[in-house]
Amino acid sequence: MKALTVCQPYAHLIAIGAKPIENREWPTRYRGPLAIHAGRSRDWLDEDSEAEFPGMVFGAVVAIATLYDCVRLAQLPDLLAGHQHAHGPWCWLLKEIVRLPQPLTVRGAQGLWDLPPLAARELTALIGGA
Repeated sequence: MKALTVCQPYAHLIAIGAKPIENREWPTRYRGPLAIHAGRSRDWLDEDSEAEFPGMVFGAVVAIATLYDCVRLAQLPDLLAGHQHAHGPWCWLLKEIVRLPQPLTVRGAQGLWDLPPLAARELTALIGGA
């Protein structure tokens, strides 16, 4: 399964369904299931982020989604045009987002990466039990 490491609090916002768009500097042709991995870095957090989003997880897969399209900011569908989390230049569009009942600790990576087979099996078991 493909995975994408996303900085917090953005991985959390994806997991709770508040952020159906992930902004990237680069496009992808990949479409399909995507594990959302919360990065370990706290560099993107505001002073009050951890209080605003209690229980935020770092260094773990927190959700699974379907990546269904990747478009430039100006090409967003009407439903998402002007969304507060749409910044581009490339917008990865997510749907069918499922927050994991418990985070799956795994080391992240840059770019679009493959979840290790054992972690992918654990993720499937977690989702099956959700």
